[in-house]
Amino acid sequence: MKRLLIWVFSLFCVLGIGLSRSENGLEDLKAKESLLSYLEKDAVSPGPNSLMVPLTLIQGAAAKGAVCLDGTPPGYHLDPGFGSGANSWLIQLEGGGWCNNIRTCVFRKTTRRGSSKFMEKKINFTGILSNKPEENPDFYNWNRVKLRYCDGASFAGEGHDEVNKLYFRGQRIWSAGMEELMAKGMQNANQALLSGCSAGGLASILHCDEFKDLFPPSTKVKCLSDAGLFLDAANVAGSHTLRDMYGGVVTLQGVQKNLPSTCTGLMDPTSCFFPQNLIANIRTPMFLLNAAYDAWQVQESLIPKSADPHGEWRDCKMDHSHCNATQMKFLQDFRIQMLDAIDVFSKSNQNGLFINSCFAHCQSERQDTWYQSDSPRIGNKAVAVSVGDWFFDRTAVKAIDCAYPCDSTCHNLIFK
Repeated sequence: MKRLLIWVFSLFCVLGIGLSRSENGLEDLKAKESLLSYLEKDAVSPGPNSLMVPLTLIQGAAAKGAVCLDGTPPGYHLDPGFGSGANSWLIQLEGGGWCNNIRTCVFRKTTRRGSSKFMEKKINFTGILSNKPEENPDFYNWNRVKLRYCDGASFAGEGHDEVNKLYFRGQRIWSAGMEELMAKGMQNANQALLSGCSAGGLASILHCDEFKDLFPPSTKVKCLSDAGLFLDAANVAGSHTLRDMYGGVVTLQGVQKNLPSTCTGLMDPTSCFFPQNLIANIRTPMFLLNAAYDAWQVQESLIPKSADPHGEWRDCKMDHSHCNATQMKFLQDFRIQMLDAIDVFSKSNQNGLFINSCFAHCQSERQDTWYQSDSPRIGNKAVAVSVGDWFFDRTAVKAIDCAYPCDSTCHNLIFK
């Protein structure tokens, strides 16, 4: 009897630990979701005169297997162009992290990042998607589209997990979205820009040449990656958190077959999911917009909880003004790695750069960082003006800030 009681007590202890870990894991996933929402959306509230654009689900996508993680159809938001922009198209690929194992993908199915059931029926178009010339001087009257992100592999996966009812169909979602938009008039475009933020910024790099190949040679086509320059960098404990995570994404979601052969012929598939190993071989003109101290990478790649168990870096990662000299040296080294990663890319005349020394993320979608009287600048030129100058070939743009703290125009993100 005594043995039985000990066994039962032990079983409850094990179950308790298991439940505790499960609860902690769920809380961790919710925390990551909250961070993404803050970085990409909640940091700036919609104004009273905001443009709210309805969601359109892609009819017939499911028949082609182009579905979100949970099997629901993918969608997009389109605000038609007008006037001189009626035949110009801007495609913005939504961001929102990745899922790298069954647990994170199953959780993602219960959010707007994995199911169109949970997507907002209308979203606010600001920044590069705004329809007001005073907010978006060069692209305000274009056909502006946001393609929703619900696959968890930067629109690049191909696979299926029957047991957990997970569909890894990012590449098919990309193809179905482009097919739908071409039928809606994009095939007649005289100029087109593929953009994306965060995981969407990585997607714009992965799909840039595919996008160009949709159009005849006479169409002016370029690509913009905002906050998509994710680096294969060591964290504060010396481990490679992002490489481990990307390895899971590539393996689980069958990404390898959709990666460029110019890279996979030389490197392992995980390395070919990192932009630093892709950008030099992209044929299409591309613009890299990135904060040198990208807020998501600082939070999740450089100083994840797993690498800082005692919280010695917590204050620094939440607010850069709390970093000591040693910690700031680590962040400055990360900036140098970023500049090294873009060295070959930057030498091409067709490419553009705006690397500001800010603690920010996704600067093209937020109105305050895209184009306002006090928006960030390099050489007195705002992000929107720099991107416009590059796209329309008004002038070459290779803007790289001096190191922190020289830039007083930053809209740095502070976390609570």
